[in-house]
Amino acid sequence: MKKLFLILMLLPLGIHAQEKSKKNVKTEFTVVGNCDACQKRIEKAALSVKGVKMVNWDIPSNVITIIYDQRKVHLDSIHKSISAIGHDTEKSFSSLAVYDALPLCCQYIRKE
Repeated sequence: MKKLFLILMLLPLGIHAQEKSKKNVKTEFTVVGNCDACQKRIEKAALSVKGVKMVNWDIPSNVITIIYDQRKVHLDSIHKSISAIGHDTEKSFSSLAVYDALPLCCQYIRKE
């Protein structure tokens, strides 16, 4: 009987621990860029958003992998942070003025 009582007491702790592990989410999406300078700029912009834990942008595929705390940040905020520095994402496009200010090696062919 004591064992059953102990198990029932500890069960909510186990459920709570499982909920905590779901706070970090891994996602991937496309960010347009060309070179190492783009990579540094894109990763820095994504990491500047509070709640972003890890960022890796792959140059050849233009795919960014991000791990973030979904309780602290919404994915749209990450897209906007990246587009604010001149790089288009799947959900957010950079302004023409910011894009034009990028170094020539970083300017990519934009989709209309």
